[in-house]
Amino acid sequence: MHPELFRIPFTTLTVKSYGLMMVIGFLAAVYIIRRLSRNITPDPMMITNCSLYALVAGVVGARIFYVLHHFDSFRGDLIRVFAIWDGGLELLGGVFAAIIVVILYVRYHKLPVRRYLDILAVGLMLALAFGRIGCFFSGCCFGKPNDLPWAIRFPYGSDAYHSQVFSDMARNRPEPQLELPSEFFETIEKNGMLFWQIKPLNQLTDQQRQQVTSGKYLCLPVHPTQLYASANAVILTVLLYLFWKRAQQRATPPKLFTKPGSTFALMFILYGITRFFEEFLRDDNPFEYGWWTIYKGGTISQNLCIYMLVFGIILMLVFQKLPADNPPRRG
Repeated sequence: MHPELFRIPFTTLTVKSYGLMMVIGFLAAVYIIRRLSRNITPDPMMITNCSLYALVAGVVGARIFYVLHHFDSFRGDLIRVFAIWDGGLELLGGVFAAIIVVILYVRYHKLPVRRYLDILAVGLMLALAFGRIGCFFSGCCFGKPNDLPWAIRFPYGSDAYHSQVFSDMARNRPEPQLELPSEFFETIEKNGMLFWQIKPLNQLTDQQRQQVTSGKYLCLPVHPTQLYASANAVILTVLLYLFWKRAQQRATPPKLFTKPGSTFALMFILYGITRFFEEFLRDDNPFEYGWWTIYKGGTISQNLCIYMLVFGIILMLVFQKLPADNPPRRG
């Protein structure tokens, strides 16, 4: 786990691995979107401008989604809402916000919306593949404990370690998964309330440090769900690209599901299905029981995935009824 890659010389600023992978994913997505849209874009700079707007919207949307999902932790200290550098982004919120901005931008410039959304779907999945590697370096989005040969251990003090040494009623877990003696904990005061937390590693004795880094209180091995998600995103990128490529081949009569917008709709269907099952291996998101939940007791992501699946199917059917648009061509 490497949440911070290095410190910028002569400053106190550090380069975060999650942020760096987001930037790499963004650049990769912009590259592939520019390549795929070269025949329908009158000015390639429009893609770059649209991507920059989408990036900003994605960060804001991811932060808003995270804050709404964990609002209790921000009570009494709302200034922390803006402290993005301390972590706290949820990709689904960023994706939804970016899609809205792209639609508005493309419509404003009177460009073929559905054709751009098809290409955006390929770029989004590629960006997600890099983003999930950032999650792996940061230690978020961790999986459940298991004994598989490829299971990984996160270090003392990581999100996974915190999850294992505390009970978690939000996940119906009344007992901790890893029994840590009381001498490893301390009480702190925050906003007038007392909280129980594990001591920083540098405050442990030599014996205690050995026990949590290589001894019996080592973090339990967990599913590398971040890498599963990254691999899934790569596979979906390839599948969506092949589906989009198929739609570009002229055929009479037209092939089924080749109308503009079909690739974008397929993204919701495929990602909704794969992310739904991925959640069964994760151990970080709380279960949801709100009035809006379809899957009672599932996580918020699983419920959103069901909505995404239904939305994708509806989009796919609607787009088949709409006439194909005529994209502007360069030159």
